[in-house]
Amino acid sequence: MPKKERVREPLSALPTPEYLIQRTEAGWKLAALEWERNAKAEGAAPPTYVEEIPYGLQVSDDCAGLVESPSESQAIILALDMIVEDHRLSRVADELNQRGYLTRDKKPWTPSALFKLLPRMIEVGPRVFASEEWMTRRQRLPKAV
Repeated sequence: MPKKERVREPLSALPTPEYLIQRTEAGWKLAALEWERNAKAEGAAPPTYVEEIPYGLQVSDDCAGLVESPSESQAIILALDMIVEDHRLSRVADELNQRGYLTRDKKPWTPSALFKLLPRMIEVGPRVFASEEWMTRRQRLPKAV
């Protein structure tokens, strides 16, 4: 097997096509490309992950955790109440808007915004349905046959 000759050439710019043709005509075959860049500083902060705070909660004053957001919680309870009463999502959205409730991004409620909120309503439902306030609300609902 013939002995291979290798040469490493540091470059300050990209090689031109003419340079590559010249090297090929001289009998050289391109075997690899090597790339380098400045490494990120050691001890750099790891990437942060941003998660949306669930609707109905907010960051506590001491930033140590999440606490209930009174206005958002009232919007959830009203929406749950109306859904239990079998109102359409469009009617629920209209009622929330009439009472001055806005979505988290300060827009009026729409049926699609409420639809996106349904998983959160399911999540908080057991806590809401077990509350004293809900017990009194439940008494005015029509009885199932």
